[in-house]
Amino acid sequence: MANLKSSIKDIKRNEKRRLRNRSAKSAMKTFIKKAKAAAASGDSEAVQKALAQACSAIDKTAERGIIHKNQAARRKSRLMRYVNQLLAQQAATSGA
Repeated sequence: MANLKSSIKDIKRNEKRRLRNRSAKSAMKTFIKKAKAAAASGDSEAVQKALAQACSAIDKTAERGIIHKNQAARRKSRLMRYVNQLLAQQAATSGA
């Protein structure tokens, strides 16, 4: 344990921030999972809504500095690619 008063405060502050960051990351991941689940269900309206929420959560997380802006862009890109591939597969199987 630290001896200096400022070091003790730093430790407390870092712990609060760590928990806040972990919560925000977890929420972001949950929105991503919901978007993937909506894409698997095939309901296009639900997919659009879930994608908007997931992208918003990813952007907010990056804006707060919890994840890097490039990581946010990568996550959004992968999510969009995944959703579009699923929708394309569903369209191909229903159209055939």
